[in-house]
Amino acid sequence: MSTEPVPTPVDPNPPSAPTNPPPSAPGTPIPGAEKKLLAGLLGILLGWTGAHKFVLGYTKEGIIQLVVSLVTCGFFGIVGVIEGIIYLTKSDQEFVATYITGRKGWF
Repeated sequence: MSTEPVPTPVDPNPPSAPTNPPPSAPGTPIPGAEKKLLAGLLGILLGWTGAHKFVLGYTKEGIIQLVVSLVTCGFFGIVGVIEGIIYLTKSDQEFVATYITGRKGWF
């Protein structure tokens, strides 16, 4: 009788690892954050036109902003200035979570 161990068969298809994405490294850009600077500057400079809304993909809100600004002779443009400042003061994560992922149309 031999005391040699019996080799176990090797599974050719090992179980796959979890598919959770790795955490982003501290210098990795966040998808969607590239629109923050453009939307913020457009909100401050051309807020009455609703251009910052169109950049973020809010077509209905952009048209509303443009029409109401024309009717109020540009007075409603203050909303664009306020929104532009809000965009620029948020962190990239907050901006993406609120305006890209969350699709918050106003303020």
